[in-house]
Formats: sequence, C-alpha cells, structure tokens
Amino acid sequence: MDARLRALCDLTMTAAREGAGLHEYDGRIQDLSPDGVRAGLAALGGGAEGVTREDPHDEAHLSAFEDHTRVAFGDLELHRRNPVPHLENLELAFYDKEYAPEAERAEARTRHVAQWPDAVDMALESLDRVSAPVAKATLGAARGQAAAIRPDDGENGTRALAALERLVTHLERAAEHGDPDPALGGAALARLMGSGEALTVDLGRLAERADAERDRLRGMLAEACKAYDPSRTPAELVPALLADHPDADGILAEARAQTAEVIEFSRAKKLAPYLDGVCEVGPAPESMRWAMAMMSWNAPGEAEAPSWYFVTPPDPSWPAEEIEEWLTIFSRTTLPAITVHEVAPGHFAHGRALRRAPSDVRRVLHSSSFAEGWAHYIEEVCLEEGFRADDPRYAIGMCLEALLRVTRLAAAIGLHTGAMDVEEATRRFMADAYVARAGAASEARRGTFDPNYGCYTWGKLALQDLRENARSTWGAGFTLERFHTALLDLGSPPLGLIGTAVERG
Repeated sequence: MDARLRALCDLTMTAAREGAGLHEYDGRIQDLSPDGVRAGLAALGGGAEGVTREDPHDEAHLSAFEDHTRVAFGDLELHRRNPVPHLENLELAFYDKEYAPEAERAEARTRHVAQWPDAVDMALESLDRVSAPVAKATLGAARGQAAAIRPDDGENGTRALAALERLVTHLERAAEHGDPDPALGGAALARLMGSGEALTVDLGRLAERADAERDRLRGMLAEACKAYDPSRTPAELVPALLADHPDADGILAEARAQTAEVIEFSRAKKLAPYLDGVCEVGPAPESMRWAMAMMSWNAPGEAEAPSWYFVTPPDPSWPAEEIEEWLTIFSRTTLPAITVHEVAPGHFAHGRALRRAPSDVRRVLHSSSFAEGWAHYIEEVCLEEGFRADDPRYAIGMCLEALLRVTRLAAAIGLHTGAMDVEEATRRFMADAYVARAGAASEARRGTFDPNYGCYTWGKLALQDLRENARSTWGAGFTLERFHTALLDLGSPPLGLIGTAVERG
C-alpha cells in the first residue's frame, strides 16, 4: 500500500484486517489513545509521499474515506464517546477464520491477547464522554469479551481478563453517572453519514423517505399476507409464520439447500457478475456465535479459500423460551430472504466481485452503506425476478426484513436529532416492524451507539434511484446484468459516487 492508503488502514485496522483481508495487521491493536488518534489523523493524506490516484473516481473514493475518518475521529471524537471501536480492538474471533495455517493464526492471536492491557489503557484514557444510554447498551458486549479468553492463554489470559474488568468497571460508572442524552445532534449526524459517502445529507428529507418506504412496504406486506391467507391480518399471521421453523438440528440443512437454490437462481437470472468460488454453510466458531446468521467472505487480500455462511443454532442449554425466540429468525418465511442477503446475489457474490476490483482503493475501502445496501436491495430484486413466485412467504419475509431496516433508519435519525428517546424508538420498532418488545428495545438501544445502522435502507434507496437513472440513460440497452456488473466493478463505493456505474457502464 502507498502512504495514503496505509494511513487510512492504520486508523481503521479492524476493517482492513477483517473486511479487506490485510493480514499484516494480525496480532496488532490500534492506538486509540488521544495521542495515538491525533498522530493517525496527522498522517492522513500520506504527507510528502501521498499519491493522487489517476482515476478520478478512485481519487474521490479515497478522499471520501479520508474525510470521514477526520470527521469521526477529529471533529466528533467518537473514540471518546463510543466504546465499540475499543471493543473491536480486543476482538479475537477473527483468528478462528481459516485464512491461514492454524499455527500462524494462533501465534497472531497470542500476540493480540498480550496487548489487551495496552488496549484497555488506551480505552480508559479516551472514553471520557460516554453517555449513560451508550454505556448501558454496550456493557453486555464488553462483559462478553471475557468468553474469548481460553484456559491455554495462561498468564496472558489472566492479565487480559484483569484489564477487561477495568474497562467494564469504567462503563458501569458511565452507565450510572453519564450524560442521559446519547444524541450526536442533527448536524453532527449529517456530517458523519455524509462524509464517508461523498454526499450532503438532508436528514429531514431522508426521514420523509424512510416513512414513505415504510408505508410502501406495509402495503406490500398486506398484499402478500392476503395472498397467503386472506382470513388473517398481518398482525395475526406474522407470529404464526415466524413460529414455523426447523428445529435446531434442521437449520443447517435448510440453509444449505437454500444456498444452492439462491446461487442457481442468481446465475440463471444473471444478477451478479461472479458466482464462482465455494460458499460453505455451517455454525459459527464458538467465538462468533453471537451472530445468528452472517457471511464471512473470502476477502480481497486473502488467498483463494471458501467463504462461510454462518448459521448458528441456539445453545441447547438455554431456556426453552430463548431457544424458541432464536429459532424464529430461521423461520421458513424469513430465512430465504436472509440467505439471498448473505449469499447470492448478496454478500457472497459481492465478495467475489471485490476480489476482481481493478484498484487497491476499491479492494480495500468498503462503504458499509453500499455493501449492506446492495445486499438489501437485491432481496427485492429477487422478488421482482420471480424467486419463489409461487410462495407468498418470500415476499412476506422480504417485507419483514425491510421493515426492520427502514425502522432502524428512522430511529437513528430520531435518536440523534432528539426527536425520539429510546422508549419511543422501541415503540416504533414494535408498531412498524412487528418486533416483540425485547427485540425492539435491543434495536432501539443499538441506535444510541450505532448511528449509521440505517445504512441498509439508505443504500437500497440509493441503488433503486440509480437503477431508474440507468434505465432512462441506457434505454433499450438496460439490463440488470449490465447494471449490476457496472456497479460491482466499483467495489463497494461511497453512495455519492455510484453514478460512475451509469457513466462508464
């Protein structure tokens, strides 16, 4: 990497290591102390060694990520108010991924564990602005880091756990005594969202679009429910459909069958340019079983290897009601849309395209709004293209997933502009997305520390807008194959730059 890309990756080490597959960062922690962040910001741009990219699109892509990093760490100093980057600095689950020989990964993991005390020292020095709601929302994740330490970590593990306890105590104090208001403020949220996407964000307009999208989806849901069972309302039908799921032993078999199905459908419809490689299906490694379903793709910087669609059954030791709640995620109504999102033409297909991206900027710097927006957009594209056309449950599941995500966008804007508090956001998830109170409260709390968790819908709307622009511009030459190939050739670009796909496609 040249000096500009290196400086960016040094300030976003977790994303570089795990998303882009830059394993030179294995066994290392990011310096998130106030002095470390200041030094990292000073290095952005690469100084005298900084190189302007010849391709203006790539230059704009790189510049947007530099701008976002300056806003996040410099202007807003999120490392002082949000524990999540510090918790990510401790993350060890990545070493369970089979991207290299086991001995090599184990050695890197040992070095990482040994640095936990330093990482916690940096966190304690930085985290002086944690609000009470954010502290409460992240305490569980902080305590849960202890499960990553194993008996064979020995003295390193003992020191790591002692350091973690200091961080937990710090967050417990913030939960009790911190500012009761977690809001960034509207101007700050708009700058945070827009800087990384090369856009000027109008939060009022975006909130209006979120409401309009909610209304459209609820209409689609009502029609799909009527097609499935005209005798019941969506409120009556949805719980019954979610209760129809495989048992814990049957989840993996259904996910494997659906993985083959969505890859074959995507190939037949030419919905993604690359569907080669291997996508395995299995339970997540022990350290990653907090995730019900996720894609761990073969990253651009890694040697050719299988990608993994992790689908995690519930722990049999859990109480029966928790097992049942977990299993509803894998209902025969919702799992197909999840598999489209995670596998094809979603994240797995996107990951295959990223490996072919024609520049280092496109392979390394991934907009989450594009990545999640693409995987969410493609769920509805599959519906339009006739996926499971004889079964209204796919449309119902797609709508339920989409309603959850559009509510995240509305909640993020509401929570950080002061238009909603956590309780109001909880009720919004219950009313608009058919989420039970416990899950709705969890979603609302997430919004306090993850202000961009509305990126799924934001990205989807941007891609739908661009598709209509491509239809108008290309006329009879428009096909989904052409449009999607041009899009994914850009890697995972900032939303403000996706128009390059139409200009060059």
